[in-house]
Amino acid sequence: MRVVDIIPGTTVDGPGMRTSIYFAGCRHQCPGCHNPATWDFSAGREMSVPELMDIIIDNDFDVTFTGGDPLFSAKEIIPLAKAIRQTGYSIWVYTGFVFEDVMKQGGAESRLLSMAEAVVDGPFIEALRDTSLHFRGSSNQRIIDVAATVATGNTVTLFTDLNTEGI
Repeated sequence: MRVVDIIPGTTVDGPGMRTSIYFAGCRHQCPGCHNPATWDFSAGREMSVPELMDIIIDNDFDVTFTGGDPLFSAKEIIPLAKAIRQTGYSIWVYTGFVFEDVMKQGGAESRLLSMAEAVVDGPFIEALRDTSLHFRGSSNQRIIDVAATVATGNTVTLFTDLNTEGI
């Protein structure tokens, strides 16, 4: 898998201190994106699961997959997600896709999202940019509680504008 950057100890990509992994490649190319350097699928460098796990374990934080869009490389990222979960760390995934659409389609993309504690979904829409939101850039984006959504069969969101406890 191609990794553009790894940010250890960040607090902007989910609750608490996290290790954020920026994967290469995005076809959404949202106007106003804060990270267009990750759009190129050949950006960054190839990294292996053991190499990334050494970094994750050394940092000892929960993990966020971002980019780019990790779903474009879901097949390659799934073994990393499995290793992270087996080690006991939680995973947040940022994607420009809509959660329900991905889950309906099945495949590697839905398997990757199923391994996450939370998914921040939807494209960044510059006209809906809102810097007061927690962990997302535009008001159309949601933070999906994956386990609660699977358990109830209804989309359950976290950290809505009226629910910021625990931040």
